Amino acid sequence: MNAAPPETRYATPFAVLGIVTDGAVVTGVRYLPRQTAARAPYDRAAERACREIERYLDDPAYVFQLPYRLEGSAFQHRVWREIEKLFPIKTITYGELARRIGSAARAVGGACGTNPVPLFVPCHRVLAASGGLGGFMGGKDDFPLSVKRWLLRHEGLLDTTH
Repeated sequence: MNAAPPETRYATPFAVLGIVTDGAVVTGVRYLPRQTAARAPYDRAAERACREIERYLDDPAYVFQLPYRLEGSAFQHRVWREIEKLFPIKTITYGELARRIGSAARAVGGACGTNPVPLFVPCHRVLAASGGLGGFMGGKDDFPLSVKRWLLRHEGLLDTTH
């Protein structure tokens, strides 16, 4: 039985980020509740990810430079490549993104929910056509949506009334 890879846990104002690397590139990021205990970076790739997150927290227009690996289906890769184009800070609706790649909004939402490196591939910038947040991290629960709200406010993409 394979043991789970070690996970750096980096505390931010919106969540603790669970960061997994293969020693060279980031392979996964999870948003964990803020009360989750932090864990120091376990390798250079995780340390670099933490330093780049610090830069993003200081400057929401910071463009991440760290290497990451996206593993998923061909369709998921098409969605994630479109999301990677949302720099500098821009938003898009699920429907608009779906039209760009010849798909459906619900399928785009599913691909967003499986994004292995959220924040670095900013799926929080994909919004509902109604102007609402839509889902985030595979659901519409309070914690995921609080993370999405915080990130959008930090980036100046959501006013404080939402």
